[in-house]
Amino acid sequence: MLQTPWLKTYETLGIQTPEPAGRTLADYLAEHVRERPDAPALHYLGRSWSFADVNAEANRLANALRALGVGRGDVVGFHMPNIPQYYFGLAAVSKLGAIGSGVSPLLAPPELAHQVSDAKIKILMSFDALSPVVAAMEAPACLETVLICGARDYLDAPETIQPDLTGPKSLGYRAAITGASAAFETVKVDPSETFMIQYTGGTTGKPKGAMLSHRTLLHNPLQVLALGPRINIGEEVYVTAFPLFHIAGLCFCLMGFVTGGSYECLPDPRDTDRICEVLKGRAATRFAAVPALYDMLVANPKFAEADFSQIVMACSGAAPMTKSTFNAVTELIGKPVMSDIFGMTETGPCHTSNPVARPKMGSVGIPCAGAKIRIRDIETGTKDMPLGEIGEICSAGPQLMKGYLGLPEESAHAMRKIEGERWMFTGDVGYMDEDGYVFLCDRAKDMLVVGGFKVFSVEVEDKLSKLPMVAASAVIGTPDVKRPGNDIVNLYVALTPEFQDKDEAALKSEITAWIRENMAAYKVPKFIHIIDAIPLTPVGKIDKKKLRAEALAS
Repeated sequence: MLQTPWLKTYETLGIQTPEPAGRTLADYLAEHVRERPDAPALHYLGRSWSFADVNAEANRLANALRALGVGRGDVVGFHMPNIPQYYFGLAAVSKLGAIGSGVSPLLAPPELAHQVSDAKIKILMSFDALSPVVAAMEAPACLETVLICGARDYLDAPETIQPDLTGPKSLGYRAAITGASAAFETVKVDPSETFMIQYTGGTTGKPKGAMLSHRTLLHNPLQVLALGPRINIGEEVYVTAFPLFHIAGLCFCLMGFVTGGSYECLPDPRDTDRICEVLKGRAATRFAAVPALYDMLVANPKFAEADFSQIVMACSGAAPMTKSTFNAVTELIGKPVMSDIFGMTETGPCHTSNPVARPKMGSVGIPCAGAKIRIRDIETGTKDMPLGEIGEICSAGPQLMKGYLGLPEESAHAMRKIEGERWMFTGDVGYMDEDGYVFLCDRAKDMLVVGGFKVFSVEVEDKLSKLPMVAASAVIGTPDVKRPGNDIVNLYVALTPEFQDKDEAALKSEITAWIRENMAAYKVPKFIHIIDAIPLTPVGKIDKKKLRAEALAS
């Protein structure tokens, strides 16, 4: 039987579970236009749009897309960084009863072609600077039009670059919406229908399209916000550089639509000067970033000038945050508002969050309101583990995806029935304590086995952050051919500036000696690689797939 120790914590903190959302994004937008038409909804590089303005632009885009043949159930791809067209596109797709799909701007032409084909994208809204990638792609037959969007379309409206395509036609965004009506009658759809097809990171094979309904994507923000603190409708200010094509960025943006708050559109997640400038001029109520970006912000003197007077939550996600980073950010903000959030594309995305009112260091929090978590044995997935014991983290609740697009067998493997309820087997390894807090140990694929003992890479990396010469580190395993079923521990280290001119052999010896003194012998790396920088994925996670390939090649 499912253990629910987090319900005691809910009761202590006064957490109420919200009713599942029965509305679409278009429904929420219509409400804000009626109730608060002049309230700020979107900010981008100094320009702002009210909810009435957003509605008008979304209507123009919806009419333009309809003229290009988009109807109910058709798929529109968003192949761009965080620019206003993405925000308007989400609303337009919802109004049309169509389906959106976030497409990473970092994809190579074959990867882009795969997603367009797999999701059956009919119209691709693409960024003008990505035109060479689009032109180099072997366009799938499903793709009819590429709508080219420019970063300055809403600033000075220059002509955008249109690629030379064979197959689909290309059309400039401004040309497409010019003359389009600012009125549109929304197509009514059931909230259980698919709203977005979001692709997983593809760390194990080709990326898979997670089908996420309106109800899932618009209820998940309410699940997170229910853990508090709550702010009155229309008063939230959301600032984040999470890319919109990633599920975390999408969720943060949708919070604005759900709560009637304003959303800051930041196109470059590495431009810390710009982020600091925005935070100085606009008092955010909620901020979100990956740990790597928090480290970059802490290193930027301008971060100390930000206006944190109204902030109630600073979220961290996509990767574990070290205690040193947590403490540094908390000190600069000046009050305890840090919260680790944990989830995945398939869970829409958040299924646990660390409540600001009662956080536990090292934990990723308790189940979001209405979510359920259980820990299953790693070997068979058929037994619940006792509290405090490690196993695979499984998630249930209204935040779950409908399944993987066109992959019924993989969907059935990932989402299994337990006691008549659908549970997502996340592949993450961790445990739950007596208060319902979840502690993440590792991804199942990042958990190494050495001599029959389990090595959790996150644990080793976190401990190594205490060393003065370690700016960042990553632990990965390679197969031990002499002992099948076991791994060889490889450690990758990026050095802090003051140690970059030191003798590598001496540094490796010092690191090894420290690990031997502070950790079990089976956790000591056989190979230490000192590199210029730890590679990161587009959303700031350590790119262990790339490191594994390098380790195997060497």
